[in-house]
Amino acid sequence: MVKQYGNIYLIAGISVIGGALFGFDISSMSAIIAGKGYLCYFNQGDEPCLGPRSEVQGGITASMAGGSWLASLCSGFLADRIGRKKAIMTAAVIWVIGSIIVSASQNIAMLIVGRVINGFSVGIASAQVPVYITELAPPAKRGRLVGMQQWAITWGILIMFFISYGCSFLNGPTAFRVPWALQMIPAIILFFGMMILPESPRWLATKNRWEECEQVLVLTLGKGESNSPLVADELKDIKEWLEIELPALLFVDKIGRRPTLLFGSTFMMIWLFANAGLLATYGTDPGPNGVGGIKEASVEVSGAASKAVIACSYLFVASFAPTWGPVSWIYPPELYPNKIRSKAVALATSGNWAFNFALGYFVPIAFVTIKWKTYVIFGVFCLAMTIHVFFLFVSSASDRDEINPADNSSQPETAGKRLEDVTAMFEDPHGIKYIGTPAWKTRSATSRASRLEHEEGGMHSSDEDSSPERKEKYDENEKKENV
Repeated sequence: MVKQYGNIYLIAGISVIGGALFGFDISSMSAIIAGKGYLCYFNQGDEPCLGPRSEVQGGITASMAGGSWLASLCSGFLADRIGRKKAIMTAAVIWVIGSIIVSASQNIAMLIVGRVINGFSVGIASAQVPVYITELAPPAKRGRLVGMQQWAITWGILIMFFISYGCSFLNGPTAFRVPWALQMIPAIILFFGMMILPESPRWLATKNRWEECEQVLVLTLGKGESNSPLVADELKDIKEWLEIELPALLFVDKIGRRPTLLFGSTFMMIWLFANAGLLATYGTDPGPNGVGGIKEASVEVSGAASKAVIACSYLFVASFAPTWGPVSWIYPPELYPNKIRSKAVALATSGNWAFNFALGYFVPIAFVTIKWKTYVIFGVFCLAMTIHVFFLFVSSASDRDEINPADNSSQPETAGKRLEDVTAMFEDPHGIKYIGTPAWKTRSATSRASRLEHEEGGMHSSDEDSSPERKEKYDENEKKENV
């Protein structure tokens, strides 16, 4: 039997390679479609080396998201049947198969089939990696660890971009076949890396494999200490919730999910509207073939205006990357009861891929037809996101030790809460019907979770600290926190 390791950072570091696959795919297409090797090989027009028609290129780009959408819908059932760990390993195998087909593509149809298969892999991984990490991570670290998914996506984009750039100096189809073949490597690492990681304890509990569940908790939370009160407490909570069937990486756990999302959508909206205004005011029409023969580059700017457009684009990414990027992976797995978590997150993730499909297919056409107004559409989306998050998203203001313990409305929050506790906030009898505690009345419990973990760490320092009296004190402190 392969030895398993319980270091939560190692667990997250290996499993988020599933996110890196998405990043690899983004760069492997965006960094290649403007290259001569790709444009000449897949050319569809009468003139040579213009590449596929814009609507066909939209279909090629969107095919991966289409496969991801379908797979993310099914991934919950797969993960519930074979486990989170094996589902992620299955995604790695599928990615290798898709990459082989893509790198060997003889025509556009074969390329699309390969990308759809790659999409199956990304759909499974993007839905189940956050669930896997969420069900293993201690509450105080959960946000930053699940947020590593977005961090891995960004690294995948960066690494594959430089690989694709280097291969762009090769001649002919080799310029795109080599990088598309190299993207198999992270999937192979993911497959073998997952072998040394434990299964989700909550999935094991749903299969009535309680001994294995406890062993995983001892490995990950108890640091090998079988008598750890933290392990006993977590195991007790899992059992209780199953019985009643309610089963930015550095700061998102501190300030909470909701303020992070509000900040991100507000600034994303500003930069999108700014780009629309700049292009509308200073842009010129480069003609039907676009800038440099790229039809989608339908507005040309120069001088200070071009620098401002570039700056706003970078600022948009800088606003997205530490906010909506990681939190969109962190938030869904925290919301749902253990019994339906995998399926519910799969459904949420499928929405992400449905919109990715729409983006991949329609945005190239939009830039050709409505040009700079495309930015206005997405700016309005960000405005709607801000309003929606403010009124409906249960997340946090910063944690405050002076919270009145009698005020129950200040307690529910996803940041720093045990997964079994999160469900209770949605069933608050004093809250809004079908919603629970109003979003603007919730706060983070990260400081509390961190304090409990530090206390737990100190419990192994001596035999006296591991005494029944110390355990009783631990339980009493936690009860006071939950009053």
